[in-house]
Amino acid sequence: MKNRSLRVPLAVLPLAVLAAFPTHAQTEARAVLAETVVTATRVETRTDAVLSDVVVIDADTLEKSTGRTLSEVLTRAAGLQMTANGGLGKQSGLFVRGTETRHVLLLVDGVRYGSSTAGSASFDNIPLGIIDRIEVLKGPASALYGSDAVGGVVQVFTKQGTKGFHPNASVTLGSYGHRAASAGLSGGTDEVTYSLNLGTVRERGFSATNPGVAFGSHNPDDDGFDQDSVSGSLRWAIAPGWVTSLNFTQADGTTEYDNGPGAFNVRSDVTTRVAAWGLERKWSADSRTQLKLSRSDDRSTSFTAADTSRFNTAQTQTTLQHDWNTFAGNVVVGLESIREEVSGTQAYAVNSRTTNAAFAGIQGQAGSHLWQANLRRDRNSQFGGATTGFASYGYQITPNWRPHVAYGTSFKMPSFNTLYYVSPFFNGNPTTQPERGKNSELGLTYTQGLHEVKLTRFDNRVRGFITLQPAVANVPRARMEGWSLSYAGASGPWTWSANLELLDARNLANRLKLQRRADESLTFALDRQSGAWTWGASLQALSDRFDNAANTVRLPGFATLDLYTRYQVAKDWSVNLRLNNLADKVYETAAGYNQPGRAAYVTLDWKPRR
Repeated sequence: MKNRSLRVPLAVLPLAVLAAFPTHAQTEARAVLAETVVTATRVETRTDAVLSDVVVIDADTLEKSTGRTLSEVLTRAAGLQMTANGGLGKQSGLFVRGTETRHVLLLVDGVRYGSSTAGSASFDNIPLGIIDRIEVLKGPASALYGSDAVGGVVQVFTKQGTKGFHPNASVTLGSYGHRAASAGLSGGTDEVTYSLNLGTVRERGFSATNPGVAFGSHNPDDDGFDQDSVSGSLRWAIAPGWVTSLNFTQADGTTEYDNGPGAFNVRSDVTTRVAAWGLERKWSADSRTQLKLSRSDDRSTSFTAADTSRFNTAQTQTTLQHDWNTFAGNVVVGLESIREEVSGTQAYAVNSRTTNAAFAGIQGQAGSHLWQANLRRDRNSQFGGATTGFASYGYQITPNWRPHVAYGTSFKMPSFNTLYYVSPFFNGNPTTQPERGKNSELGLTYTQGLHEVKLTRFDNRVRGFITLQPAVANVPRARMEGWSLSYAGASGPWTWSANLELLDARNLANRLKLQRRADESLTFALDRQSGAWTWGASLQALSDRFDNAANTVRLPGFATLDLYTRYQVAKDWSVNLRLNNLADKVYETAAGYNQPGRAAYVTLDWKPRR
């Protein structure tokens, strides 16, 4: 009754917030808000024409973020929930609207990246220094991208070249023996642009576990993290209307973890690699064809006193897409082929599979009416065919108010570990079948000047939900429903953003809560620009949740406050200071795994400006 009584007034709060705003429009200021996004439609689309819930994390937001990892940035800036098995570089998970980590598709410059053995993306080894921009699409997107996109899509865009010559460098020192450095250059002409970025991170860390961790794996020693990364891009206009491009990213990390007391240095070496070649033909201002050949690799080798284990995933992807503007809207059609290959010390009964797909979509606007529709057919060599769809409609009641309704279906294939992996603590189930989802959504968006408020009611029902506890099996049904409210605004030197989510995520077979999801979560960020100084603070608060599927182990709720400031020392030089977890709050996002206490970081940036 306690949670229920709390949720009722909170559910009314979004409507009260919306009603508090006046209804006069500021057209010129609203135009500033209209960015261009790609993830929600597969083509460049203005955000004020997109009906889906998309959060954009730009370069300035990334620079001011107190998040130390990609997962932490996403929780603070996009309102997602996360779980982590310790500090920097340790295994983490993300929950989008209460769905599983495996339900979040990670794209790097349009290339699928993740582990086909674990069944989810590895966010922990994506270095922040290579990222220029992030788009987060909340809601099912299988009709756009196929398997995995049950809860949403996170797309990372790496730094690209622009005309001119632009070098940069930075050095960071901080708590837990943290040391980081990066350097890069970008530039080009009207025909050719390029970029190259190098980075390194070293951290002594802290103990990933405490005595409450399962299986007696606690060791009180520090568990550090080392990483070296490189990324580059080249774009060449080879002829009028023709453009070719190359993108490459690699990060090699070594993370230490606990596997019980002992002198042996237990660790895992991880390699993240994404490479792509693209060819684009622009037939006219309204018609374009794109071909992309890409490959992503996720490699992990774990070393313990007892043995060494390796898990390697390679995903090879070919995409042919054509889009053109028509009288009915922007039309997209395409073909895609994805081949997954796994290898390592584990013997899998099946070690590869291929998915061939065809997709089509349309997105448009006429007067006050907005619409989007997508359809995709996937055929997998292991599980057969799956057809998914998405449709949404919005109506601009006034220049400020726009409601919308959406419905989408999704599917998720079981991972190779879910099907075949065997260990003393885990037994795969080769009879596991793909999950199928149905999601409905109602939303209301209010914009006025530099203010935007989004209220969304979502209801995602998954049939054949895969559970790992107490054994691998398809649960008949799971349901993730709730409300989300976001608000972004600016006034003079002040900017702010807030995300509130009220969630109820359950296994409908036994009515128990899904693991590690908080019913209430809130993030809030406030920034102020004052001459050469920028000041800011970010708050994250979550209610309690259960660590296990049986709902017998409860994780207490917590709140953390981070502070940062940036001072422009000279035209080309700036100093950034961050103070994370100001109150030194002790909390866990997974039972038995420690999270960082109070920590300070200082960064010196060099970016020549003209």
